[in-house]
Amino acid sequence: MTKPDWSGLTIGLLLAPVLLWLVGLLVLPHIELLILSLQARVAPGEYVWSLQQYDTFFSEPLYWHTFIRTAVMSLLATVLTLLLAFPVAWMIAKEVRPDTRAGLTLLVLTPFWVSELVRTIGWLILLHPKGVVAQGVRALGLTEQPPELLYRDITILLGLVYGSLLFMVVPLVNSLGNLDDSIIEAAYDLGGSPINILWQIVLPHAAPGITAGSIVVFMLCLGNYLTPTLLGGKDALWFTEQIYTQFITRFNWNQGAAFGFLLLALSTTMVWLGLRLTGQRLNYVMQTQK
Repeated sequence: MTKPDWSGLTIGLLLAPVLLWLVGLLVLPHIELLILSLQARVAPGEYVWSLQQYDTFFSEPLYWHTFIRTAVMSLLATVLTLLLAFPVAWMIAKEVRPDTRAGLTLLVLTPFWVSELVRTIGWLILLHPKGVVAQGVRALGLTEQPPELLYRDITILLGLVYGSLLFMVVPLVNSLGNLDDSIIEAAYDLGGSPINILWQIVLPHAAPGITAGSIVVFMLCLGNYLTPTLLGGKDALWFTEQIYTQFITRFNWNQGAAFGFLLLALSTTMVWLGLRLTGQRLNYVMQTQK
């Protein structure tokens, strides 16, 4: 008599909590979001299927202008984060001794020991007209009055890049750490210039880390609410603020659901385009970051 094979049941029991988590907190809410976005209220408690919420988005310039602005600003923040994170990741992965890498990684991680709200308020204190930066500029004689540094696009970008740096550094360190130093030394011995080595050897090897970090940073910036609202003020024109307004202020859940689904579609499209342009596959990118 053969013994029963319990391996399938064991795997199912182990995966059950994860599947319940994904279905309960990811799949079902998004299905409900889609259903709400396709309904329009015709009377109290009475709804009909309609594309009215999406028509409102495209017919109101403020909504789609804010949508495009959020996408462009998030993309710019992702590029700036990559440009700042790459030298840091290269230093940690290649230029320092192994016993020093942990300390440098800890320095990058330190700002994230406090919440995003505390970090953003810290920028408010620093950039306020009576803050350290503005008063320092005035003390140096560069301006007669303390400059207004808050509520500008550059301030929003500063906060987004600062809050996303870690999520770009970590995957880059993982990718660059796997690059064999002998390959770079051989390229130098064969007469390769630093630019050619960077373009033909380092960047292709780091492509999975660049892709993974860019995906995470872009989605974090796209869905960020605190940083644009606090550092950008009432004129921040960030799409998550529009979603908050529809859900919380106006109690128009159907319109808010449509906006949320449009934001989800935008993030999905941008991730797909990024993978296509870089020639990467999502499963390969995620596997190389483990």
